[in-house]
Amino acid sequence: MTRVSRRAFSSGILTAALAGGTARAQETPRRGGTLVATWGGGEPQACYVPSGGGPSPTFSSSKLLERLASRRVDGEFQGELAEAWKPSADFKSYAIKIRQGVRFHDGKDMTADDVVYSIDEIWKKHAAAASLTDFAGVVASDTDTVVVRFNKPVPDFFFASLLCGNANYVVPRHVYAGSDPLTNPANDAPIGTGPWQVKQWVRGSHFEYARNEGYWRKDEPYLDRLIIRYIRDPAGRAAAIEAGDIHIGVLNPVEPPDIKRLVATSRFIATSKGYEEAVWSTSFEVNMRNPIFAKREVRQAMFFAVDRTLIAKTVYFGYARPGTGPIASPNTTFFTSDTFSTTFDPRKAAALLDAAGYPKKAGGKRFTLNLLAAGWFAENGKAGAIVKQGLEDVGVGVNLTVPDRATSIRRLYTDYDFDLAIANKAAGSEPVPSTTQYYTSDGIRKGVPFRNASGFHTDEVDALVEKIKVETDPAKRKALVAEFQKIATVECADLPLVELESITLASTRVRNHSNDPAFPAASWHDIWLAG
Repeated sequence: MTRVSRRAFSSGILTAALAGGTARAQETPRRGGTLVATWGGGEPQACYVPSGGGPSPTFSSSKLLERLASRRVDGEFQGELAEAWKPSADFKSYAIKIRQGVRFHDGKDMTADDVVYSIDEIWKKHAAAASLTDFAGVVASDTDTVVVRFNKPVPDFFFASLLCGNANYVVPRHVYAGSDPLTNPANDAPIGTGPWQVKQWVRGSHFEYARNEGYWRKDEPYLDRLIIRYIRDPAGRAAAIEAGDIHIGVLNPVEPPDIKRLVATSRFIATSKGYEEAVWSTSFEVNMRNPIFAKREVRQAMFFAVDRTLIAKTVYFGYARPGTGPIASPNTTFFTSDTFSTTFDPRKAAALLDAAGYPKKAGGKRFTLNLLAAGWFAENGKAGAIVKQGLEDVGVGVNLTVPDRATSIRRLYTDYDFDLAIANKAAGSEPVPSTTQYYTSDGIRKGVPFRNASGFHTDEVDALVEKIKVETDPAKRKALVAEFQKIATVECADLPLVELESITLASTRVRNHSNDPAFPAASWHDIWLAG
């Protein structure tokens, strides 16, 4: 039985101000020591959230719980808790060979029954519900083989990506069976198979992990302890990093000027590697429920009026690039540049609005819209100010609001209380459903965050995505995804303003970091500290 999916993709883009380099060639890993890490966000609501819960619980739980597979920076999929997987001839089932000799932190063996339970009760109901719409069941065919069945053919790239899903862990059946996984007390101190196990969680301060002495990877991890510290403001994180109290920070831990300043000391390096499978974007969305947006030309005008390059340079200090379509440009598996372009062109925007029947009235306004900039990132409000100015320059009045996180989520995904919105997304290489769900009717789920808030959908797009889901020929599937991108960019209901360049900032003492295409969500089993 062998792995069946291989793809190559870019390893990220470094800006000129960043210094590269992660591990030194020919170095022997040094054992021992304590690594202190942080990230550019807050403390999680629980160490592990079965439904995912965003980057904060993913960062904390991925050091404790493991997945069946992972993807390397060269694009190859490789086994983790699975040794291999193989599709049936009709691609309606996959046989997974389970790694033997793996134990949970409490000393109990990981078995095929744990994998079956995890897929059936955790993935299907919580972590991967949107991906497993054609799931038909899972069984252990013998002690080391699990068979996953589907009602329709499932492409090998999709299935391998499913095994790598950020929240698609293997959890201990003996801990979770008979409970509500969402409220199980073990979520605060997960019992997994990973290289680290929880020593303590000091709420409001940090997680402390100790080495898993029984880890299945021989002689790893190298460190004695791993600590994740939570500091609320970027300036505080920058001060702690500069003082040597924190060795590494992921997902933009400090403000861009501090990145450049710290790198200039030669004591730190910054890299955008390690985010190829989690490309973040700042998106611009129109609410199709407003009859003004029934005409495609009006939607297109909204995008032509906005200077995305200005947003990238001024809001993100150059650590971003203008977005083009729903598939991020580092995704060389599926990205195409052969799409409808809405490059900044105020004259084009004005002409489209005129042609759509919305000329300027007395006072210079055509109509007025409510723009909501989601308040979970400060940059969204700053981008909102540039969007507001661009639209007002072509005669569209704009009322800009920047609510707090809870209010933003309610207004965007429950009340649909906006005309235009600035929000954020993160997507891996596999477009279904993480990308396609923003454009299909089944992605419209009132009250469910980070779905199709714009309300855009057509029979054509729905049918096209259904074809993408079941096409098992890689070349034909890539062509279908390219067609999806062309339609999405023409329709202009939800497109990225900019693609963000996520940054890891690390002491030059830290080795083997940024060596995974989803590095913040990796287990960090091989990271170490030089003397």
